[in-house]
Amino acid sequence: MSHRYYQPEIETASREQILAWQKERLVKQVRHVWDHVPYYRKKMEEKGVTPDDIQEVADLCKLPFLTKDDLREAYPYGLLAKPLTDCVRIQSTSGTTGKRVVAFYTQHDLDLWEDCCARAIVAAGGTNEDVCHVSYGYGLFTGGPGLNGGSHKVGCLTLPMSSGNTDRQLQFMIDLGSTILCCTPSYAAYLAESVHDRGLRDKLKLKAGIFGAEAWSEEMRRNIEKQLGIKAYDIYGLTEISGPGVSFECEAQTGMHINEDHFIAEIIDPNTGEVLSDGQKGELVFTSITKEAFPLLRYRTRDICILTREPCPCGRTHVKMTKPMGRSDDMLIIKGVNVFPSQIETVLLEQGYPANYQILVDRVNNSDTLEVQVEMTAENFSDSLARITEMEKSLVSALKAMLGIYAKVKLVAPKSIVRSEGKAVRVIDNRKI
Repeated sequence: MSHRYYQPEIETASREQILAWQKERLVKQVRHVWDHVPYYRKKMEEKGVTPDDIQEVADLCKLPFLTKDDLREAYPYGLLAKPLTDCVRIQSTSGTTGKRVVAFYTQHDLDLWEDCCARAIVAAGGTNEDVCHVSYGYGLFTGGPGLNGGSHKVGCLTLPMSSGNTDRQLQFMIDLGSTILCCTPSYAAYLAESVHDRGLRDKLKLKAGIFGAEAWSEEMRRNIEKQLGIKAYDIYGLTEISGPGVSFECEAQTGMHINEDHFIAEIIDPNTGEVLSDGQKGELVFTSITKEAFPLLRYRTRDICILTREPCPCGRTHVKMTKPMGRSDDMLIIKGVNVFPSQIETVLLEQGYPANYQILVDRVNNSDTLEVQVEMTAENFSDSLARITEMEKSLVSALKAMLGIYAKVKLVAPKSIVRSEGKAVRVIDNRKI
């Protein structure tokens, strides 16, 4: 049984050692970007900063931020720090509006990215005796290639399933004895539902799932764990920084360890840009300190979370980030109130409803409206109209208590909301149309 990608000398290093690595690599990376990325060098010059000003990790705050707008403005090659002849891969975001973000990788970048994904698999209990069933999308999306490469490095038997074709997913899962499932949480919930409907639960050998690429609540986690009989682990990443594996959960499930030998994390006030202390909630910012081809400095992720350095029972010493609590850019503001979809999902799951819902936002007579469409379970679908009305009123009250504003609730038939084989479309905001 091999755990070769659990690297104690790295993952359990002292804080002093981690800071020493970060200092050395940050200084080198800033010089690399200054010398080879004119777009960012101009931003530094506008702020009056040179590479000589960055001598410690504490100096990071002197550097300018990068945002997704910068990536679109510099598309496609403006942030490239290596000649194209040195690059061997391009990945892209799954977004569907505007210019897509493209990220470039040297072979060294790919090796380090796959190392990070391998660490995530090992943290979920993966060894060379496991069958890793990768149902993230392949192609330009980073999910499939990242976990695929990480699985190879751990030595797992890898099933590169990609998403879709649920019948084939379940057949291979049973016939080939898949033990670790990697996909989005919404697709995991769909697979769990399909397993239940077909009576296949006792034929599964799954022990763990590694789920990411979209927000999901603790209630959704517990539901998936119960339905599939597994332990569900969170994984975090974004194409701009590398892909999945920037951070990952261990068995403690109390946050995701950030691979601090490759990434420096900050939390800032999303309105002022001020750096906040550990334990304070704010926007997550990442700096890549080992990436060669596409090294972003102080990239604003727009994800809201908290960093903590409390000792972890697993022994890993790298800082942990909480599950993202929403996003600073796609947070819904309804009648002046900040609303995160994850708040709504928490209420629905606490009330015993499936994790299949849609949030509809509109503007009628210059006033915002919020409607939540929720699937009923098969059991309560046959209830009387009066009973269904009572359930809707109960949800309205629970949502009002959570959000502080009124949300109309419409209970709909089981399986009437379109299932997702990738990222779920939870919000339809008609105010932007």
